[in-house]
Amino acid sequence: MTSLIAPDLQERFELAKKMATEAGARALAHFNARERLVIETKADPHDVVSIADRDVENLIRSRIAAAFPGDAILGEEYGVSTGSTEYTWVIDPIDGTSPFVNGMPTWCVSIAALRNAEIAIGVIYVPCNDELYAAGDGLGATLNGKPLKLDASRTIRDAVTGIGANNHVTPAAVASIVEKLLEAGGNFIRNGSGALMLAYVAAGRLVGYYEPYMHAWDCMAGYCLVKEAGGWHYPFPVKGDGLSRGAPVLAAASGAVEDLRMIAGL
Repeated sequence: MTSLIAPDLQERFELAKKMATEAGARALAHFNARERLVIETKADPHDVVSIADRDVENLIRSRIAAAFPGDAILGEEYGVSTGSTEYTWVIDPIDGTSPFVNGMPTWCVSIAALRNAEIAIGVIYVPCNDELYAAGDGLGATLNGKPLKLDASRTIRDAVTGIGANNHVTPAAVASIVEKLLEAGGNFIRNGSGALMLAYVAAGRLVGYYEPYMHAWDCMAGYCLVKEAGGWHYPFPVKGDGLSRGAPVLAAASGAVEDLRMIAGL
């Protein structure tokens, strides 16, 4: 199968997996010494950033620049750098910074790459569990090398849905989402990392994930994983300034799509 994949995509896919594990090891070292981390808040007291986030993003950026200096990069901590190729990397060095700084294992490194306007690569590494989720356009999705394929028979009523929220969404809106899901016979979790919950959708651990407002660096890798595992995702606006702005994020196995679209109003 890989022989049919363009060499430029294959090379970047291999780099993404290597970077994710290297960045994960760097992040884990910070996690294990988190009492020494300098923590800052952003727009909201629950929206935090640490020196670890910046250190890990710098590591990823340096690896991309060394291997593919013409590629553009969009990262959560340092914004966008322009490029001259058809590829744009979209990275979140530590998704789930709040769990990270509070000593919980539900955080991950998320690395994606767009080829023009299409999501071509999605890699998520979970250092605390040593789990590497990897997907490439036409390459399928894997977890630690094992192929992932979603069960189309699962629904919101016999599986669990992930729900996300942040300071861009009103408490009333979040309450309404939860109420609708419960009334439809579903149940939910929220673990503090949207990227990780999207990876869980690809792995069949969750039947779907919905967040009313999310950034590209949080969802691009997870969207690639879900798509390559046989699931569906709501389109994210990637043209113009769409990549740098937030949008609704919804991904699911096929048996849950109709219910979750109704709950989300999408």
